Amino acid sequence: MAKYQDVIIAGFGGQGVMLIGNLLAQAGMEHGLEVSFIPVYGAEMRGGTANCFVVISDEAIGAPLGDVMDDLIVMNGPSLKKFIGTLKTSGTLFINSSIVSDDIGRDDVKLVKAPVTELALEMGNAKVLNLASNYASLFTYLSSGLVVFPVGIPCAISNIVGNIIGSHFALRKGAKFIRPMMLVVLVLLLGKLISDAVL
Repeated sequence: MAKYQDVIIAGFGGQGVMLIGNLLAQAGMEHGLEVSFIPVYGAEMRGGTANCFVVISDEAIGAPLGDVMDDLIVMNGPSLKKFIGTLKTSGTLFINSSIVSDDIGRDDVKLVKAPVTELALEMGNAKVLNLASNYASLFTYLSSGLVVFPVGIPCAISNIVGNIIGSHFALRKGAKFIRPMMLVVLVLLLGKLISDAVL
């Protein structure tokens, strides 16, 4: 008889929901199992809902989405409310206890709590903290009087425009365009390093 493991990982963008799903799927594939991974994003560009469905089986997977899940990983309250009904009796519910404080409303499942957000803050990997520290560093540096604005502003504008143009070329031309360009850049960089070392 086939052994299936159906998992939902749910939260909002930036919490690593898709990363967790990808890691689970990759681990299953590396052990020679059949895997299904379906990501689902909200309509928002940033900070919207995000969830993914992962199925791991020792036989071919007939349907990538099931009505009843073996495990549920939720990173915020709305995800708990949305998916708690899909978790089977005796299934395992993992919650981000830093954010999710709601009563799960069930006593027939195994509950595992982890203060995920607090752990991320302690490790210094929270994206919000990184963004805040980056902007604080930028404004501190700008206010120090060390920036030559007649040079810095054109450089910043050129950097932004170059990124936009490069992104459009990458999306339109694809890997056939990017790989030769990367090779040219790496060869030029190598030449510059050699010339600096020799001269």
